[in-house]
Amino acid sequence: MARTLMIQGTCSDAGKSLLVAALCRIYARRGYKVSPFKSQNMSLNSFVTPEGHEIGRAQAVQAQGAMRSPHVSMNPVLLKPEGHTRSQIVFMGKPWKTLKAGDYYMSRDDLWHKLTEVMDRLNEENDIIIAEGAGSPAEINLTAYEIVNMSVARYLDAPVLLAGDIDRGGVFASLYGTLELVGEDRDRIRGFLINKFRGDVNLLQPGIDMLTERCGGVPTYGVIPWIPDIYLAQEDSVFLQGRSFFGDPDGLELAVIRLPHLSNYDDMDPFLHEKGITLHFVSRPEDLARARAIIIPGTKTSIDDLVWMKDKGLFQAIREKAAAGIPVTGICGGYQIMGSVLADPEGIESSRREEEGLGLLPVRTVFRADKQTVQVQGALSGGPGFLSGLEGHSVGGYEIHMGDSTLLDPDTPALFRRSDGSLDGAVSKDGLCWGSYMHGIFDNLELRRRFLTSLGWKSPGDGKREEDLRESELERIADAVEEALDMEALDRLLGI
Repeated sequence: MARTLMIQGTCSDAGKSLLVAALCRIYARRGYKVSPFKSQNMSLNSFVTPEGHEIGRAQAVQAQGAMRSPHVSMNPVLLKPEGHTRSQIVFMGKPWKTLKAGDYYMSRDDLWHKLTEVMDRLNEENDIIIAEGAGSPAEINLTAYEIVNMSVARYLDAPVLLAGDIDRGGVFASLYGTLELVGEDRDRIRGFLINKFRGDVNLLQPGIDMLTERCGGVPTYGVIPWIPDIYLAQEDSVFLQGRSFFGDPDGLELAVIRLPHLSNYDDMDPFLHEKGITLHFVSRPEDLARARAIIIPGTKTSIDDLVWMKDKGLFQAIREKAAAGIPVTGICGGYQIMGSVLADPEGIESSRREEEGLGLLPVRTVFRADKQTVQVQGALSGGPGFLSGLEGHSVGGYEIHMGDSTLLDPDTPALFRRSDGSLDGAVSKDGLCWGSYMHGIFDNLELRRRFLTSLGWKSPGDGKREEDLRESELERIADAVEEALDMEALDRLLGI
């Protein structure tokens, strides 16, 4: 049986996901077979495993931290919001149902029975399981229905470390209050983690001592410092709230349309490593004023977000920018939006049966019930503009989409040919507009840098592969967490 530990938080974005990734790396590099586990995740930032199963992007990062291939057992339930009260339920990597919140909670017993089977297998196959909760275990209105916090800790008989975000303020009240509200599971919380601390830890120590006293001796296992410029995919778009600009504030500006149901925004992460690049997430036409290129990212609901673009004036503004020679790129749902027509005859995604697209690419998309989730490899087709000379260049990534897109003009070049011989994407005849279903396409160093250079960017020299950058980041974060924690006490808690 595996040794288990669970990281829960006082709130969303307390840093649970990165703490789990760091702990997975700490124990994996000691030689243990470690698995991350988050029974239920709510996120539009997802990933596809080698087997073609969809899981949360954060669990893919944690798998890399554990030096493992990502697997659907690491995140069996993924909720992908389609509105304020409705989500697509992805179970064991495939769409299961689309439910309103109340109906989902009524499905709790069915899901829980299947989740216990997953946990049993993980227990048999691993030395250590590092589990992650969601939100807060003190959401007392949901205690009877939850399948991701104390219910998991009880089933795995896992001690819990409760993480609080001190950067938000009120960390002592959050930790104390959460402990008091979890009821009969109070004794399962064996310690606290204070995360994202800036300053002199000696000034914090009196507060830690008082917290320990008031909580009946529950210790703080570590104060994790603020780790700047983390270059790893975040769990969801909470990371974007309150921010519009990322990267070099004086750099060449790429405008990313901040769609209401934006998904897999980590497709933009590779630009953040390049010097002299600004990412500007925009929601108004006037925000496009300084854009050297426009990127329409993935979305969970392409038609509804296209209608939103029209209502906001972005639809016409993007058309005008494209006519003026500003390049436009679309990924997945953004690629669909760039086409001529989006049709949904069966009402799979929207109540609208057909909507006019931007018309920047001669592509017609028809939505079907089947969802494509697959890792892909292929070679660029070459073509006009920055793609000239890239014919045959290898590219790879993954696809997550509902809908098939067909080229309406046979003379329009596809972006690349998959390894199975099928074609993906489209490129306008002047090479300024292009799109693809491939998530992770900007991870491809040569393509990304050729694209940026075509915009007037000056390359600072040789770049590094995204895989190498993410690996070095995991090591950096694991080192910082390991130094901050009382590892001897943590080892004892795990029983190793």
